[in-house]
Amino acid sequence: MARLPSATAAVALTAAGLLTVTACTAAPTSAPQAAALPTPSPSGPVRALTPAVSAQLDKAITRTLRQAGVPGVIVGLWIPGKGSYVRAFGVADKRSGTAMSDGLRMRIGSETKTFTVTALLQLVDAGKTGLDDPVSDYVRGVPGGDRITLRQLAEMRSGLYSYTEDPDFEKAFLADPDRPFTPQQLLDYAFRHPPNAEPGKTFEYSNTNAILLGLVVEKVSGERLADYLKKHVLEPSGLDHTLLPEGAEFPEPHAHGYTEQTADGEVADATNWNPSWGWAAGAMISDLSDLRAWARIVATGTLLKPATQAQRLRTLPTGYPGTGYGLGIFTNHGWIGHNGSLPGYQSVVVHLPSAQATLVTLSNTDTAYQGSDPSTLFAKAITSLVTPGNVYDLPPAPPAPVSPSG
Repeated sequence: MARLPSATAAVALTAAGLLTVTACTAAPTSAPQAAALPTPSPSGPVRALTPAVSAQLDKAITRTLRQAGVPGVIVGLWIPGKGSYVRAFGVADKRSGTAMSDGLRMRIGSETKTFTVTALLQLVDAGKTGLDDPVSDYVRGVPGGDRITLRQLAEMRSGLYSYTEDPDFEKAFLADPDRPFTPQQLLDYAFRHPPNAEPGKTFEYSNTNAILLGLVVEKVSGERLADYLKKHVLEPSGLDHTLLPEGAEFPEPHAHGYTEQTADGEVADATNWNPSWGWAAGAMISDLSDLRAWARIVATGTLLKPATQAQRLRTLPTGYPGTGYGLGIFTNHGWIGHNGSLPGYQSVVVHLPSAQATLVTLSNTDTAYQGSDPSTLFAKAITSLVTPGNVYDLPPAPPAPVSPSG
C-alpha cells in the first residue's frame, strides 16, 4: 500500500508504493477452471533449521534490524521435517525499553484483505453471491459499478481510484489520526475521482476495492463485517487472538508501533491511532501464532470449496518478476499469501506449498530503508538463507507497465 504523505499506508502491497501495472487484456469474465492455476515456481533446496542455520538467521535478522532502524520484529518460520525458528528481536516499546516478545499482538495492515476476500468467497460457495456479479447489485454510487464485477475488485483490476491517494483524505487523516472514518466516507473520497482505467484492463492496487467487498459481505450476509469474520472465519479457524476492531481498541499485550508518516515528518507512536480508515482493507489485529495457522489456511483453501480455491489462486501478472495477484492473495516466487502495512506496523504472512513452509514476520515500524519496506527486507533475508530457490522479494520502486505475457 502507498505511504503517507503521498498516500496513506494502511494497506500496502509493495515495498515503496502501490503495485500499479498496465495489462493489455481484460480479466476473464467467466469462472476460471482449476487448469488455469499458475505453474508452481521451481523450488530449490530447503535448508534444515539446525542450530548453525538458526545462528545465521539470528545474525541476518539482527543486521537488517540495525541497518533499517527497526525497533523490533517477530519472526516465525516452520518447515515440517526440517524444524522451526521462532524469535523476537529489539524492543516492543522504545520509551520503556520493553523487549519484543513473540506473544504480542500487532496491527497487520493489508493482511486484512485475505480475511475480507475469504468471507466473500464463502458467500460465493453458499450460493449467496457470484464473483461475476456487478458491484452495483450490492452497493450504490460506484462509478461504472454495473461493469465492475466482484471478481475484478478482489483481483485489484476494477480501475477504481484508491481513496488513500486522495489529498483531502490525507489531509484529514494527518490532521487527526484518532478520528473515525465510516466506509461511506472512505468511498466518498474515492468516488470524487474518475476511474483510472476500464474494468479488467489494468492491475492497480486500490484500497477502495476492499472497502467495497466489505460492504458486499455485510449486504449479502446481513451481518456486520466484524461479526461475520468472527463467526465464520476466525472461530472456525481457531484464531483466538485475531479481530477486526471497532475503532482504536488494541487488546493487550501488544507492541507499540512507530511511523514517520506524520504531518511534520517526525517519528510518532502510532499505536493507538484509529485504523477505521483501513476497515476491510487493513484494520485487523493478530499475533504470530494465529498468523502461522492463517497462512496455511489461506494458501490451501481450508475454508473454501476446492474449485473456489482454484479460482482464488489463479493469479494475474503484476509487473513484478515472480509475483502475481489472485483473489485477495499474491504469489511471490512460490510463496502464497499477502503482506501488510499501516502507520507503525508491517507484516508478511506467506506459505510455500513445495516445502509446506510457513513464514510470518511482524515489525513495529513502517518506515522504509533505502526505499524498501522492513517487511520485505526481513522476509528476503530469511528466505535467501533457508529457501534460496524461493526468495521472497519485492523491488523498492514500482515497475514499468507490462503486458500479461511480459
